[in-house]
Amino acid sequence: MEMYYLSRKHLNQKLFPSPHYYLSSLLFALSSKSLPPLCSTPQTQILSSHELHTIPTPHSSTPFISSSVSSPFPSTQYPFSRFLNKPDFSWFRGFSASSRTNASGKQVSEIINLIRRGSNDLESKLDAMNIRLSEVLLNTIFRILNREKIPALRFFNWIRKSHPEFRHDSDIYSLVVDNCGRSDDFDSIFNLLNDFRIHGICLNQKAFSYLPVMVSNQAAMKESICKTMEILNKIGGSCGVTGTHALIEMLCALGSFEMAEYVITKTEKRLSNYGILIRSRSRKGHFEEAKRVLDEMTGTGITPNCQIFNYVLGCLQKTDQTDKACQLLEFMVENGCPPNALTYEIFICNLCRHGKLDMAFDWLNKMESKGIEPRPTTHAALIKGYFKLQQYEQAHQYVVVCSDKYKTVSNMIYSLLASLYRKQGKPVMAQSVLSEMIEKGLSPNFTVYMHVRKHLQKIGREDLARNLESSFSCFISQPSAVNG
Repeated sequence: MEMYYLSRKHLNQKLFPSPHYYLSSLLFALSSKSLPPLCSTPQTQILSSHELHTIPTPHSSTPFISSSVSSPFPSTQYPFSRFLNKPDFSWFRGFSASSRTNASGKQVSEIINLIRRGSNDLESKLDAMNIRLSEVLLNTIFRILNREKIPALRFFNWIRKSHPEFRHDSDIYSLVVDNCGRSDDFDSIFNLLNDFRIHGICLNQKAFSYLPVMVSNQAAMKESICKTMEILNKIGGSCGVTGTHALIEMLCALGSFEMAEYVITKTEKRLSNYGILIRSRSRKGHFEEAKRVLDEMTGTGITPNCQIFNYVLGCLQKTDQTDKACQLLEFMVENGCPPNALTYEIFICNLCRHGKLDMAFDWLNKMESKGIEPRPTTHAALIKGYFKLQQYEQAHQYVVVCSDKYKTVSNMIYSLLASLYRKQGKPVMAQSVLSEMIEKGLSPNFTVYMHVRKHLQKIGREDLARNLESSFSCFISQPSAVNG
């Protein structure tokens, strides 16, 4: 009863002592070697090496998710508001972070078993382990929890506080959304995404991996997509936009184009959303479907940009429908969308592939007459086109002229020429090309240089290999030049 007579200040001091109290306690524990033991469990299961997969490098910390946001969905059996509003001891974790050791496979299995049991003291047991989890191990833990439909929100919130380097990590944040989706916990998804929006978190396809689980049941999948889209539309911001993009991309990757179109109808009409669908259709060679989506987009008042036209043009060239590609190009220009360097490259690459170099150079001249500089890949296509026709001298002459005209690609096209000579079984010619470019002060690609030198040694031309090594030595002390 004494507590009721304490002031707020004294009460806080009793419940939450100052940081100096915990620091002195920690120093005492260190001096007495009474550190808390690692948590153990009889159900420990060692993970196999195939459970490990790499995910992108994360950054820093993000606070706990707020539960004050009202959700349009009914509460679920996994409300996570009860895990919030706890004292913030992040300063203490920051102090001990440097002393943490990397988690072993056995400890990862131990963590998974702790989460399975869902004990009330989960966080304190995780703290007591005093370990650091890598991106790979976090990915593994979430994949296992998601596969078994084990709620992972408490673990996720613990990670946000104990591992501040994972702030803004799209993979980890997307995996926890997938975790909620597998339990139909859309109330938690709403709160998660609202918090993500506030902190500028972007989603990727991993956030919606719960949908392919339902791919055999179209009705269930469509219902889940509707709920997901309702949330994404309400949330908006970077999280809503990237989430919609990721959802469309995932459905296209699954070949579920009808569902992808359905998603587009359920959200704001965006050029980028149509672009994802047209790109996916085009890469599959579905010209008629891509053209239909293009027409539908135009009908809604959205003007296609050059990038979207290029997707369809690439599809037509891939399927050798050059006449239709030319017609589409005319339509593109008539509608105020001038072609760019990639547009011309699409035509040039297709012509080089069929050995029609004269026509390819006609397109190159058209491009240059409009003041558009060819892309490095355009030069590469033309050089390879010469080699395909065994016109080696012409290829060499093209490289010499272009290296003077387009300085930024000089190193690349010379190195490519040498590489093609070597692959043709002409290492001596390759050595000559590399020597020529070195005399011009151009640094060869290091990998090409090494391959040519080893090839020369292999055929007994140690003299040429030594000469090449001697010439190249001037770049060794210049690391940036070696990679040029």
